[in-house]
Amino acid sequence: MGFPGTWMTTSESMVYRVVPKCACSTIGQIMYFSDHGEFFDGDIHDAQSGLHKWALDESQQPISDNVVAHKSYAFTCVRNPYTRILSSFFDKICGIQRNGRRYRGNLVPLLIQKYGIEVGGEDGKEEFDQIRSFRRFLLFARDSIRWRRPMEPDIHWSAMSGHVSTFIVNGGRYDKIFWTEAFNDGMAQVLDAVETPVAVDLDNIPRFNESEGHGPKRAHPVEDYFDDLSMHLVYEIYKRDFDLFKYDFADPSNKMPIGEIDLDEVHAKLGD
Repeated sequence: MGFPGTWMTTSESMVYRVVPKCACSTIGQIMYFSDHGEFFDGDIHDAQSGLHKWALDESQQPISDNVVAHKSYAFTCVRNPYTRILSSFFDKICGIQRNGRRYRGNLVPLLIQKYGIEVGGEDGKEEFDQIRSFRRFLLFARDSIRWRRPMEPDIHWSAMSGHVSTFIVNGGRYDKIFWTEAFNDGMAQVLDAVETPVAVDLDNIPRFNESEGHGPKRAHPVEDYFDDLSMHLVYEIYKRDFDLFKYDFADPSNKMPIGEIDLDEVHAKLGD
């Protein structure tokens, strides 16, 4: 199976396991900059060179050799499950993607038909009941993750622990897992632990939020989207994420972690 979703700098200074919707655009651009002294012109997900990616055939051997031998500092980044699934809804379901089309073609029409969700019209800009539609989307997310119907789960709302685990199961080991909510602190610890060809001044790095502006703005506080049933569904899908990455399940309004991530625990529980 190898190391899907893994990126590595061409200098092999660091290895990163991508977790969708967890600052991956910014992290990828920092990695690119740390080798080349400039940012990739465009969405880093589109880069075909200048950064090793498991999806590129010529990158698989260098990544595999590095990760199995643990030659470089390896890390990933996680996010509060409540805000992550909300972000996925507004970006991927309600938003028009950078190719000018809806995400995954027939996905949104399927959700409108089968789950009765609304997405703000053709361009995602019309008023609609965001809370009701999001809660219906949550049912779909649960169905796809739990029963793989009406389709396979999508990487943007499948559990973070699933993404994080493939790296461990196939022979990798993380040196650091940090939170999107404390991004500068976590990324600074990564950069302090490695030597890069080009120095990175984190304070002057822009945020590359490639999903910004794709969809409608969130009209309510996070907690308003989650009633008792929604919280139950979220816990059913993301229990492991809350437990391992120390987020507060009981309070959707608290996006900050409530404990420290125990790397040994993560490796033990996700390495099965």
